[in-house]
Amino acid sequence: MERRVLVAIFLSFLVLYLYQALVVKPLPKPAGAAGTATGTNVPAPGERAAEDRGAQSASTNRTADSRKASPAAATVIGETNEHDIRLETRDVIAVFTNRGARLKSWRLKHYLDQFKQPQELVATEVSDSQPLPFSLRAPDETVTTTLNSALYAVKGAPPGNAPQSTPTQLIFEYTNSESLHAVKQFNIDPTSYIITFRATVTVNDRPLSPVIEWGPAVGDSGESSRYVKKSEGLLSRDGKVQRLAPKDIAKQSTYEGPIEYAGVDDNYFMTAVLFPGSIKVSYRPVTIPPSPASKDPGRDLVAYSIDPNGPQEFPASPAPLRFFAGPKDFDVLASIDGNLIRAIDFGMFAVLVVPLLRSLKWINGFVGNYGWSIILLTIIINAIMFPLRHKSVVSMRKMQEIQPEVKAIQDRYAKLKTTDPAKQNMNKELMALYRERGVNPASGCVPMLLTMPVLFAFYSLLTTAIELRGAPFVGWIHDLSSHDPLYITPVAMGLSQLWQQRISPATGVDPAQQKMMMFMPVLFTGMFLWAPSGIALYWLMSNLWGIGQQYLTNYLIGPPHVRTMRPPAERRMKRVGG
Repeated sequence: MERRVLVAIFLSFLVLYLYQALVVKPLPKPAGAAGTATGTNVPAPGERAAEDRGAQSASTNRTADSRKASPAAATVIGETNEHDIRLETRDVIAVFTNRGARLKSWRLKHYLDQFKQPQELVATEVSDSQPLPFSLRAPDETVTTTLNSALYAVKGAPPGNAPQSTPTQLIFEYTNSESLHAVKQFNIDPTSYIITFRATVTVNDRPLSPVIEWGPAVGDSGESSRYVKKSEGLLSRDGKVQRLAPKDIAKQSTYEGPIEYAGVDDNYFMTAVLFPGSIKVSYRPVTIPPSPASKDPGRDLVAYSIDPNGPQEFPASPAPLRFFAGPKDFDVLASIDGNLIRAIDFGMFAVLVVPLLRSLKWINGFVGNYGWSIILLTIIINAIMFPLRHKSVVSMRKMQEIQPEVKAIQDRYAKLKTTDPAKQNMNKELMALYRERGVNPASGCVPMLLTMPVLFAFYSLLTTAIELRGAPFVGWIHDLSSHDPLYITPVAMGLSQLWQQRISPATGVDPAQQKMMMFMPVLFTGMFLWAPSGIALYWLMSNLWGIGQQYLTNYLIGPPHVRTMRPPAERRMKRVGG
């Protein structure tokens, strides 16, 4: 059973590694060099893909046309000059443009990018080829082009650049001589990341039902690794969250029916329409190539669009929609709606991750440093699990003491085949030995396995908590969500794990097994070289605690009393001599 303990631990860590290496993959590049070079979307295979290609190509062309000259129809209500409307709240710096009455920039003041600037959630680098947020798409392509290229008249623009403390309502209006009338209304809450949007479009006094396009969404420009989730579609229906990678979008890009929220997210940010009711939402992947002078890889994003009225071409009246564009912060999402916290991908151990996250934030409220908060929470968790680990070590010590006797029994039956009925006597003798010495083989394995869910939950917490993004620790570690730039913590973690294995009870004598266990610190060091430094810090502290607990347990239970087994011939001669 002592081998099962080691194998169980090894397999648990191996599953964790393989999950990150094989399941959490970077988004695949779109097929075709032309698509990558121009930043266009990836078509899906089959007949559905052909339809999607036509619609997406038309959408891209319409967006490109929006920068061209105004349509021939004369403007009745509108403006003659293009200009931006800047709006700042407690959390956001927003920029709207009167060309098409669309969102041009949405930057988060409390979250910085790699250049130490407010994090941008709008893909501004492809605004010439991709739709900006709140672009509209009508059944008629000419109407679509006009809606997204016309210069709207603006009402409600705040004076100056001072942060707004009261709700702001921006109204964009456009009318031309061909009886096209459009009104876009934006309500911005100064204390949240929510935009309430309503679009009213009529042609010859007949209402239209335009599709609302957001375009390429989020896509954090921070460190890219297999530990960080890339941009993908997000859909919540019937209380269940569905995450759509590009390969999933290639199979099905459109979803209809009652939807709780739908949009796009990455590891730390999301943009989504909230509780719209019965709608149709469509997704498409988009690749943004790097600039010619940049060495960074291109960004793979996902664009989405909302059809608020489904197939209805002439709705009775448009309903306002609420859009969230902000951080996947647990408290922020919970303040909007309890179901919204499911957008944070805590994994299968979410029931444990949530209290761990609350505990980490509570400790940080006193400490003020998430690195030290991780250390303190690690100590608290290991202190709670001390009895389980102590019991496991004591059981392994007992197994170590009777190991020579176990080996002697195994040697007597070593030449028998597994199918030989006499081989069953070995198990009977082993069980009799366990009963005689008061050893339960499972008592060393079960306590250790009980700690595994907490380990995986803490791992999931440290890879998803936005609180660690950009959070410094000490000295050279400036971001606990990025890898250690000097690789000090992963190397120290590997050395501490090697030390811990050396002082742990040796319950097996299989050389192959011992070599495998000695290779594990090397494997883990390689795994953690590019892992977030917060994870390496947690694992290092857990190993140091385990080393201290091992020394304490050895002191409490004393040195092992290993029985020395004489060879069978020697035992027979002693009995004859006696």
